[in-house]
Amino acid sequence: MKATLIDTHCHLDAAEFSNNQTEILQAAQAAGIRSLVIPSVERANFDTVQRLCEQHPNCFPAYGIHPMYTDNATPEALAILRAYLQDHRPVAIGEIGLDFFSENHHVAKQEYFFVEQLKLAREFDLPVLLHTRRATDTVLKHLRQIRVKGGIAHAFSGSRVQAEEFIKLGFKLGFGGAMTYDRATRIRDLAATLPMTSIVLETDAPDIPPAFIARGEPNKPEYLARIAQTLAELRGLTLAETARSTTENALHALPKLTLRH
Repeated sequence: MKATLIDTHCHLDAAEFSNNQTEILQAAQAAGIRSLVIPSVERANFDTVQRLCEQHPNCFPAYGIHPMYTDNATPEALAILRAYLQDHRPVAIGEIGLDFFSENHHVAKQEYFFVEQLKLAREFDLPVLLHTRRATDTVLKHLRQIRVKGGIAHAFSGSRVQAEEFIKLGFKLGFGGAMTYDRATRIRDLAATLPMTSIVLETDAPDIPPAFIARGEPNKPEYLARIAQTLAELRGLTLAETARSTTENALHALPKLTLRH
């Protein structure tokens, strides 16, 4: 019997999966992935995410404006987001946050959209899916100022102190393909030693490919089972124990999410 897993972050609408989503989801289900969270990144893909989740009952939407898409975002996008939150019952607001990796990041605009979306999360009592690349401390600063229901710090790669701060604020930490690389010693150490109650699994497919696939190949949700096996080995647990814990954590972080069989 396959372990029952939840992929808490999968961009099923990405171009790499165009017109192939049904087959990808069938492969994921065969590998034990029962539910997937599909976050949007901009106003332009709200509709696509909505349709995918309507077509595939094991997919659950999150709507939000990703920090790397804020350059072209307008206040009108926030009004449209509000309408989606009212009408389409997402499991979270996301993917939102800050990204200071690029030298050309527009800090003020990113922070404006992040803050406004945190306010919406508080208003609608929804958790958030956080993007925190090179911006973890600033994300934490805003979370302390605008308290939300919690959620998931997606693709966590921060320090132990930062991890503990997210946990104090009610967040789970997302671990995925990066954890499968032997050289990712800090991430692997955190995955091995942080409280098990604070860890959820994700692929971020088609991004963050795991070590066990060919270079240049897209990540896929079916690979979550092998990612889960890596976490099990790091913690000295069975795959079944790891799947059970991370599934419970995902359902706790995202209360509107359900497990589909």
